[in-house]
Amino acid sequence: MTTAAGWLTDLNTYYTPTTTQFSGARGHRSSIETRLNTDLGVSEMFEIGSLRHGTGVYTFSDADYLVALKGFRPESPWTMLNKVKASLEDRFKFTTVGTRRPAVVCAFSDGVVEVVPAFASTGSGYWIADPTGGWMLTHPRNHNSWVDTVNKKHDGAAKKLARQLKIWKYRRNVPVSSCYLEMRAAKHIDGESYYNSTWDLHAVLKKLHDNSLVAMNDPTGLGSRFTAYSSEANKTDALSKLSTAVTRAAKARDYATAGDHANAIAQLKLLFNR
Repeated sequence: MTTAAGWLTDLNTYYTPTTTQFSGARGHRSSIETRLNTDLGVSEMFEIGSLRHGTGVYTFSDADYLVALKGFRPESPWTMLNKVKASLEDRFKFTTVGTRRPAVVCAFSDGVVEVVPAFASTGSGYWIADPTGGWMLTHPRNHNSWVDTVNKKHDGAAKKLARQLKIWKYRRNVPVSSCYLEMRAAKHIDGESYYNSTWDLHAVLKKLHDNSLVAMNDPTGLGSRFTAYSSEANKTDALSKLSTAVTRAAKARDYATAGDHANAIAQLKLLFNR
């Protein structure tokens, strides 16, 4: 009989993208960079996000790129986002192009690409649009290195837990930042002495609920705080769904601890809408 821990392992495996599943979306990188370089000037472009970092979710995650633009950073990030959106709309006339802070989203027929316009900071890192307004300083390479370091503590536990939180987000349509969930998962694992999948899943969900999705300090100490949501309406929706998730995860943990894996799995299926 499958255990609750085994069920979570299978869940992670099912939602782990293969190396080729997003090749179509990634194939648009060159044309995007060429167009933006012609119109706005590009100093560098590189892949970021969950697919690059090994926490992507099959059928849900997009190919994400940070594009550092040349010139001066405008007062409003909307100025930058609108210029990039207009440029890409003109280049890809039969593709739906929209904005979802901090990105411009290109919905190609063979995959979605999120382009995060940025300006290099005079020190280090990049200024990108803050979903809550204004600018935020980010250090994606440093953040990835920090998560990688934590992930090694418990044989990949940080990324396993991060993917589970993202699966919950997508399957339950929870309006919360994927990056925020990943950093919270790694922060939780960083403070643990060992990993137990059902216990840690409940623990991290409870922490998210108990702190009301408060913004998280950058664990590297380099950039701006990580925000979880973009509006008060989204916060209310996310916390409501989070409350339900905590209850189901607690039941799954307790059933699994008692050896009742059938009921534990039933609760996990409710949690992840499976």
